[in-house]
Amino acid sequence: MNEQIKNYFYITVIIVLLIGAFSTVKYVNSYSKASQPSSFRSFNVAGDGKVVAVPDVARFSFGAVTEGGKDIASLQKQNSDKVNKAIAYLKGNGVDEKDITTQNYSVDPRYQYFNCSGEGTTACPPAEIVGYTVNQGVAVKIRDFSKVGNILSGVVENGANTVSQLQFTIDDPTAVQNEARAKAIDKAKAKAEAIAQAGDFKLGRLLSIDEGGASPSAYQDYGGFGYGGGAPMAVKSSPNIEPGSQEINVVITLSYEIK
Repeated sequence: MNEQIKNYFYITVIIVLLIGAFSTVKYVNSYSKASQPSSFRSFNVAGDGKVVAVPDVARFSFGAVTEGGKDIASLQKQNSDKVNKAIAYLKGNGVDEKDITTQNYSVDPRYQYFNCSGEGTTACPPAEIVGYTVNQGVAVKIRDFSKVGNILSGVVENGANTVSQLQFTIDDPTAVQNEARAKAIDKAKAKAEAIAQAGDFKLGRLLSIDEGGASPSAYQDYGGFGYGGGAPMAVKSSPNIEPGSQEINVVITLSYEIK
């Protein structure tokens, strides 16, 4: 009788172990499929969305450069007077203060170097500071395109002696990017459904979404107003400015599980 009870006990233990082993294998397989579906049960599709928009902001930079002797305070005052006059002109023509930003300000020494070649063993004197250059740059946004040409000319007539980096952009591209993103997702979904139909399988879960792409801006450079410490070049007429258009492009990649 005791021997029979032992046999039943051993059989029960073996059955329990077999059930546990089966459950463990099933769990591992299920976990492996859930955690790494991309290795054998998924595929990727990409779609692009493009939207053409008209820029609503013009940006450019201007500055004043003043060269002179060693009287730094005098040079700083001369340069500040030029920049302040140009900024006053901007504000007087409807440019908001929040759209005017100082980009850089520097005071740099200018050196005189000596050519001591061929003078034997005579010690060559070190370079000497003969003067300084003061440079201040300002970035500007213009929201009224009808004023862009006149303002470009006006800042030069009012103290600036360098103007550059004119470009047209969308001040807040969020809405346009959302539109392009929605188009890209629709294209990717349609492509995934077409691939599934052609491959005779069904789409499973959406596993991931990746976004890429760029938003190039229409760009124009306007640097013909002169540069240096002298008086700015005279501007007899305002340039014609055309903002053009800008293409926003978003690429979306979707990863689907295969059923």
